[in-house]
Amino acid sequence: MRFRSKRYQKDREYAVKEKLSLADAVDKIKGWATTKFNQSVECVVHLGIDSRQADQAIRGAISLPHGIGKTLKVIVFCEEGLVEQAKSAGAVEAGSDELVSRIQGGWLDFDVAIAHPKMMSKVGKLGRILGPQGKMPSPKGGTVTPEVTQAVKEYAAGKVEFRNDSGGNVHVPVGKLDFEPQKLVENITAFLDQIKKMKPVSSKGTYIKKMCISATMSPSVEVILS
Repeated sequence: MRFRSKRYQKDREYAVKEKLSLADAVDKIKGWATTKFNQSVECVVHLGIDSRQADQAIRGAISLPHGIGKTLKVIVFCEEGLVEQAKSAGAVEAGSDELVSRIQGGWLDFDVAIAHPKMMSKVGKLGRILGPQGKMPSPKGGTVTPEVTQAVKEYAAGKVEFRNDSGGNVHVPVGKLDFEPQKLVENITAFLDQIKKMKPVSSKGTYIKKMCISATMSPSVEVILS
């Protein structure tokens, strides 16, 4: 059995028994912060979807109102004429065949990969490498686009992709513990509003079943859904 500290067990016991309003849940996890590093805050939403059905898949990207407190490393697969524009926009690397070969060689020191549509015939061969890493460019995630410079600016600033897992859960980072409480509330609310807009037509019953928030080293707190 995994060891849990007495503090964790005590906080977890409280969190399991009681649902809190979003504002109170944010205050709760901020009050648990005892570590020296600035923990990330994550929101998890459990959806009433059938993850086996392609038409019920939830996948997208969102720029949160206050960012996520982190600058992401972005690379771009593009033609030579766009390389300098992509790098000027904030890409750490940009290119075509050479960049593909570098990744095939094991280089994965980046957070997001963006591709111009013309590059997908080459990028496709990286599916087995980037897919399991969650870094494969996709049109639904907004990472396959002809507007590569705009995409670089958005993702470098903290735009985040999300998709449901096999259990119908969607996880997304929503900020850092040192954010003002209201900014965390606004980021989480923006994410929840986006999820609501994406409800599949074929989804039956309760769509949003449960939402929890937590920090890197805190128990989760279930939020009252309005």
